Amino acid sequence: MQQAFLTVDLGFGDAGKGSIVDFLTRAYDAHTVVRYNGGAQAGHRVVTSGTPPREHVFSQFGSGTLAGAATHLSQYMLIDPLAMQAEAEHLQTLGIADPFAHTTIDERALIVTPFQRAANRLQELARGDQRHGSCGMGIGETMADYLQYGDAVLFVRHVRNPATLRTRLEWLRTLNQAKVAALRPSLPQTEQADYAWAMLTDPDWLEWLFDAYSDFAARARIVPDNYLPHILQRTGTVIFEGAQGVLLDEWHGFHPHTTWSTTTLAHADRLLAAADYAGHVVRIGITRAYATRHGAGPFVTEDATLTCALPDACNGTNDWQQGFRVGWLDLVMLRYALEVVGPLDYLALTCLDRLSALPTAQICRRYHYHTFIVERLTRASHGQGADMLTYQEQLTHNLARCRPYFEPLVHPSDLPDILAADLGVPVGLISTGPTAADKRLVEG
Repeated sequence: MQQAFLTVDLGFGDAGKGSIVDFLTRAYDAHTVVRYNGGAQAGHRVVTSGTPPREHVFSQFGSGTLAGAATHLSQYMLIDPLAMQAEAEHLQTLGIADPFAHTTIDERALIVTPFQRAANRLQELARGDQRHGSCGMGIGETMADYLQYGDAVLFVRHVRNPATLRTRLEWLRTLNQAKVAALRPSLPQTEQADYAWAMLTDPDWLEWLFDAYSDFAARARIVPDNYLPHILQRTGTVIFEGAQGVLLDEWHGFHPHTTWSTTTLAHADRLLAAADYAGHVVRIGITRAYATRHGAGPFVTEDATLTCALPDACNGTNDWQQGFRVGWLDLVMLRYALEVVGPLDYLALTCLDRLSALPTAQICRRYHYHTFIVERLTRASHGQGADMLTYQEQLTHNLARCRPYFEPLVHPSDLPDILAADLGVPVGLISTGPTAADKRLVEG
């Protein structure tokens, strides 16, 4: 039998994707986890229930690694070789002898360089109090370079050719220097700004980076574009692991506080279609039992008291996204995410234990907007382009004026039934803790 589980975060990220992928890998003995979007900005925490427990925050390797699954990084990933090698070193301390040996990387995947990361950080610093909420990892600048210059940028396949690698690194450094040259007068006089600027101007960086990428080429298993169909033809289970959340999608999120990435299931669907996959497909939407958002942007149900009461294990205030924010579960946003992502087979509900530990709990089914009641956000009816981003930016503006209407949640254990009734999608998986042992499938 062949089956594929497609996972997608229905919020602003941090819904527990890594924990769910680890559970599914163990429950269905999955042989491979396919990363179908995102890059090194992902932070998917997995904790095992062994003695002693093992813990790792997955960024580029699949979150089924500790459960024994291989990883395939698809053409839609943005690869940061330096971050990937650092991640591999931590996995080795957990008993994974050679993480690269069990990982394949599509040669068509883009590479994120430190030059694009530096340009990203300098632009965010120059925005001052008007930050977009970037992770500061260079994802947006890498995509911007690709959209403007196409095949001239750096792809994974190029690290195997020293001459091409050097030429493209030199060009990317020059390109990103030019992008931020005009920002110099508006940059703060901080160590962050100085370090990012040095990354673009210090000649030693280029030589060091060339050597580091050459080492990566020697370790990585880089495969051609026809490799994934061979994985999908194998008997057994494959898990498609998403990154970030639907509400951050480049076209459907609330512009400009979005990612330069498609965070719906669109890329997973394309990969299956390109492989003529004929196995059974299960589509799973993941949500916490409360809402979270890391960084700037609209967040209608945010509650400062709840933020203090529910600190996150691997998210806090950092230099780029800044504060991690918590609010009550927002069914208006969940309805919107479901309309954007399309049909799902079931929901995975995480962190129910944390909600249950609170003295009182609430949910939000609708907003107040001036004298109007808002129960549903209307998604754009047209395709991609400037008009769509204008529409999304207007949504962002309107959400800033919305106020939540809260209803008490007397018994948090009732939440799965409430979600199924309100959203029309059953809750098929419940998580009450960080490990796979804390999760259970719900018979429908």
